[in-house]
Amino acid sequence: MSHDHEHEHHHHEHEHCHCHDGGCGCGHHHGESEAGERKAMLIRIIAGAALLIVAWLLPTEGIARLLTFLAPYLVVGYDTLLRAAKGILRGEVFSEAFLMSIASIGALCIGEYPEAVAVMLFNQIGELFEDTAVDKSRDAVRDLMDIRPDHANVEHEGEIHTVSPEEVHAGDILVVRPGERVPLDGEIVSGSSTLDTSSLTGEAAPHSVNPGDSVVSGCVNLTDALRIRAAGTYAESTVSRILALVEEAGERKARTESLISRFAHWYTPIVCLLAVLLCVVPPLVTGQAFVLWLRRALIFLVISCPCALVLSVPLTFYAGIGCASKNGILIKGSNLLESLCACDTVVFDKTGTLTQGRMAVTSVQAEKINEEELLQLAAHAEALSLHPIAQAIRAAYGRPIENARLTEAHEEAGYGVEALVDGRKVALGNARLMEKATGRQPGKVEENCVYAAVDGQYAGYLVIEDAVKPGAVQAMDGLKSLGVRRTVMLTGDKEENAQRVANQVRVDEVHAGLLPQDKVSHVEALLKSKPEKTTLAFVGDGVNDAPVLARADVGVAMGALGSDAAVEAADVVLMDDDPARLPLAIRIARRTRQIAWQNIVFALGIKILIMILGAFGIANMWLAVFADVGVSVIAVLNATRAMKIKG
Repeated sequence: MSHDHEHEHHHHEHEHCHCHDGGCGCGHHHGESEAGERKAMLIRIIAGAALLIVAWLLPTEGIARLLTFLAPYLVVGYDTLLRAAKGILRGEVFSEAFLMSIASIGALCIGEYPEAVAVMLFNQIGELFEDTAVDKSRDAVRDLMDIRPDHANVEHEGEIHTVSPEEVHAGDILVVRPGERVPLDGEIVSGSSTLDTSSLTGEAAPHSVNPGDSVVSGCVNLTDALRIRAAGTYAESTVSRILALVEEAGERKARTESLISRFAHWYTPIVCLLAVLLCVVPPLVTGQAFVLWLRRALIFLVISCPCALVLSVPLTFYAGIGCASKNGILIKGSNLLESLCACDTVVFDKTGTLTQGRMAVTSVQAEKINEEELLQLAAHAEALSLHPIAQAIRAAYGRPIENARLTEAHEEAGYGVEALVDGRKVALGNARLMEKATGRQPGKVEENCVYAAVDGQYAGYLVIEDAVKPGAVQAMDGLKSLGVRRTVMLTGDKEENAQRVANQVRVDEVHAGLLPQDKVSHVEALLKSKPEKTTLAFVGDGVNDAPVLARADVGVAMGALGSDAAVEAADVVLMDDDPARLPLAIRIARRTRQIAWQNIVFALGIKILIMILGAFGIANMWLAVFADVGVSVIAVLNATRAMKIKG
């Protein structure tokens, strides 16, 4: 399933409902339903029920009896009749409104007045329940993605003006007080604070920031006020892009969802034809009363309404995408949820994906002095260097550098650094520098080691590597437990470094020394060798992996907070830097699809059973109405469970 035909855009009237696509025509208000509309519907239902009881109790006969039942019928059913009429005029004949109208008018014609009112009454009750459930799930998704900033405080000539985020220009200074949301991406000019990034990344731990650090929109400032220079406009901000992606996700339908739309498109006319045949053929063949079979045909029509399927299946996928968003995983369409379900091969880039993409001290081996003293001397010797290795050593030391202790420092390209720390002569660099400083080479000579000598004596070495991310091993274990058959690592790094990382994270295969185009050809070879009906996911950092992300069945970008390239190129975006989110994304996808199929099997099973009972005269109109409404409500409530998949 390649991107060429998988990434279709389906535009439709109700973005996440798709009712009109499939000919359900239920007329639900869905996301647009306001509390006032639901209240009005509830009042109509109560009034209709009261009038139905009155009509039932009144001792009327003939035309008077019909008129007394017409009052509750029109109170609860006038909008359904109107929708059916409009549908017929538009050429959209086979809708739920049409089925309900035909069934209820038929019941009136054969003198089953209470049943006719019941069809309309319980149809409205069902719609009220469904609307409430759908609205609650949509509100819950909105709450999960409640990252849109309300305002921005712009500082201008010493005064603070509160404006809409859309009015901010690149370079404006923004003041973000404690408790406020960062309105736009930018850089901290002054102030230190902690930020809550959970709404973006799903990560609960607060994140410390200082002047010079970049911050992204959508985070909540927790402790102290910050002054931030806006990096661009609101339209370019992380929040704006994320919200656009979540909205667009509804336009990319899963195959299950498209299948249901197509199914409903054919199902409703076929059901109407069967109802006509049920009404006409048996009386001609058996000579039984036409009214008897008309009643059975009407029952058949009531139960056949496909709304439970056409509403609940898209809602399930929408809820699944919302659940993933809550966990810091952006999935760009329900078609990609299904692709994730069938994931058999996962290919990883190394640097920035399985490793942290920056140098770190992974081991300190000291001779003649202890390890802490060696690290302390090394950090002070490297105090003035901007080299990534020097930064890694200072980060490993982890305490403030006391510059007064460093009285002399000389950096020699290709060798290392020589310095006076506390009056002691410290040499820090490669094996050639050690030979120069001590008169001999260290016993172990490796590229990723920084050797140290103190006062002309060899003092040990520090191992400096691109450290593996804490979640990398957990990611591999999680993928294996989910039945992912093959994990592969592709990297441009040397074979030795690649093999070390592969052994640490327990990946199945490793291919090193690759150029970007080599990665594409390796992925194409893997795509050809994977089993049919399975998918291949490529996980990269999104900056230089765009060609491979696009070629894979599912492109997954890592740590894409603020990265345009990743958000554009990838199908799935893991907002934090944790590869362990990938197994969670697959679990959410599989659970969502499972709930969708539960609804399909449940709704069709009950409907077919009651249709058969109705055709044989065992089920009456009341049972048909209860079954139709009940199935719809249960299916919608089940769909909302996709919101609550645990991370």
